[in-house]
Amino acid sequence: MQVQEPNSPRFSPPPTSLFLRNLSRNLFYLHFSLITILLTALTIRSLISAHHPLSLSPPLLASIACSATTALLFHFLTLHKPSRALRAAFWLSPLLTCAVGILLVSVGSAASLAVATTALVSAVAQSLYSCWVSTRFDHAARVLSAAMSPPPTKTAALVVLTVAACTVYSGFVAVGICGATVAGGGLEAVFLLVILVSLAWTMHVIKNVVQVAESRVKYMSFACGMDLETSVAFLDAIKDSLGSVCVGSVLVPVLGLVRGSARAIRSVSGDTDEFMFSCANCYSGVASRLITYGNRWGFVHVGVYNKGFVQASTDTWEMFRRVGLEPVIDSDLTSSFCFLCGVASGGVSALVGGSWALAVHNGYATAISIYAFLIGYFMVGNE
Repeated sequence: MQVQEPNSPRFSPPPTSLFLRNLSRNLFYLHFSLITILLTALTIRSLISAHHPLSLSPPLLASIACSATTALLFHFLTLHKPSRALRAAFWLSPLLTCAVGILLVSVGSAASLAVATTALVSAVAQSLYSCWVSTRFDHAARVLSAAMSPPPTKTAALVVLTVAACTVYSGFVAVGICGATVAGGGLEAVFLLVILVSLAWTMHVIKNVVQVAESRVKYMSFACGMDLETSVAFLDAIKDSLGSVCVGSVLVPVLGLVRGSARAIRSVSGDTDEFMFSCANCYSGVASRLITYGNRWGFVHVGVYNKGFVQASTDTWEMFRRVGLEPVIDSDLTSSFCFLCGVASGGVSALVGGSWALAVHNGYATAISIYAFLIGYFMVGNE
C-alpha cells in the first residue's frame, strides 16, 4: 500500500524553535545566493583574464568526474556487498593516501613536501587503525547490511540525482576556484577559503536532507506499515526540516572533530603523567557533553518527529545512555567507514587531478591536488 501523506507522530515546533529554523534556512539560502554571485563573477573574470586560469579547470573537472563515478560505485557496492565495501574502504584509503603523498613529493616544492608529509603520516595512521579494528569488520558488515536492507523504494534514483547535482555544483565551484587564482594579493586566499567552506556546508546539507528523508521513509515502513514515496519524503524534508538540517550540518562536523580529537588525545596520553591525564580527561568530558547537542543520529529524529536539531540530538543521545548503548556507539565502525570512503574518493580525485596538473601546470599541481581531494571527499563522504 502506498500513501502520499500518511499520519506520523510529528511535533509542532514551538515559536522560538520555528524562528531559529527559518533563520537558519534563510541564512543558507542567502549564503548560497552570495556564493553563486561570487563564483559567477570569478568565472567571468577568468574568461577575460590574460592569465587564462580556465586552462587549470580540465584537471579539476576530470577529478570531479572520477569522484562522481567513485560515489556511485561505493554506494551500490555498499548496498549489494557491504562486507566488500567495508574492507575496500579500510584498505584502499591508506594506499591511495600514500600514493597522493608520493605524487606530491614528486612535485618538489616546499609546499608540496609539507602536504606530502601530512599525507604520508595520515596513511600510516589509517593503516594502523585498519589493522587495529580488523577483528570488528565482520560485525560491522552485519550492522551495515542490516541498516541497508531493505532500502527505501527509489533510493537509487535519489542517489543518482544527488550525485548529479553535487557534480554540477562541484564543477561550478572548480571553475570559480580557477578564477580565484588570478584575484591577486590577499583576496585569493579569502576567496578560496570562502568557496571551500561553502562547498563543505552545501555538500553536508545535501547529504543530510537525503538522510532525513530516508529516515522518515524507514520509520513509516517499520512503525506504520506504510510505503511513503521517497520523493514525497524528500520534498517534505526540504520544506519542513531544511532549517534543522542546516544547523546540524554545521554542528555535526565540528563536534565530531572535537570528540574524535578528544578520544585520540585520551588514548595516547596514558596514565603515567598525572597532568596530561587530567587535561585529557577534562577535554574528553567536555567533548562527551558537547556531542549530546549535535550528533549524526539526531537527523533520524528530525526526519521522524520534525524536531529541531539540538532537541533531536539530545533526545537521541539520552535514549542511547538510558539503554546503555554509549559503549556500542563508541566502537561503531560505520562513521569510520563513511569517512574512509570519502578519503579513498579524495585520493582517487587527487591522483587524477594532481597527475594531470603535474604534466601540464607543474606550479599548480599541489593546489589542484588539494582542491581535487576535498571535492572528492565531500562527493563520496556525503553519500
